[in-house]
Amino acid sequence: MAGRRALKAILIDLSGTLHIEDTAVPGAQEALNRLRQESVAVKFVTNTTKESKRNLLERLQKLNFDIQEKEIFTSLTAARDLIEQKKHRPLLLVDDGALEDFTGMDTTEPNAVVIGLAPDHFNYRTLNKAFKMILDGAPLIAIHKARYYKRKDGLALGPGPFITGLEYATDCQATVVGKPEKTFFTQALADLGCSPNEAIMIGDGSTEKEMKTKSTLLLT
Repeated sequence: MAGRRALKAILIDLSGTLHIEDTAVPGAQEALNRLRQESVAVKFVTNTTKESKRNLLERLQKLNFDIQEKEIFTSLTAARDLIEQKKHRPLLLVDDGALEDFTGMDTTEPNAVVIGLAPDHFNYRTLNKAFKMILDGAPLIAIHKARYYKRKDGLALGPGPFITGLEYATDCQATVVGKPEKTFFTQALADLGCSPNEAIMIGDGSTEKEMKTKSTLLLT
């Protein structure tokens, strides 16, 4: 069709699309293998903040997914990029399993609050510390604001409700770096050397906003 650009890249969500925790979505490996036979670049994008990229890759490879580390772009990577760009010293409210992706960062006397999914740290003491820092002028950086995510036992609270609580209490607006922000998708595509209208996104449509953002990405 005249005016339509050739498809150059496919972005694929991970959790809920290829796997749910330690279980592969039925048929996902076969579908990915068939996709590999096409002449398009593939990149895997994820909001997971429960584990490092290395641990995530090991989990996927144990499930027999043919994936390389360089093909994975996470919201943790996007958060680190922003922290380094702004020269922040973060208070990291993320799962202990994800701290590896922030190795080498200066976290002494933190001057920014970075929050992802951190069930073991979402307690009054820690959230109150973040609250006081934000009142004193520290920026609030949300790795993502998902309201919930899918586990084997059903839906579970995501970081969104906790981030929204801090926004409400401090009358501030968080900077969001992960899905469904458009900048996240354009960062993921940058390494592939293609524009958004040369790519499509495959995901589980976790939220209405994310589905709308994915559609916008393809049309702009």
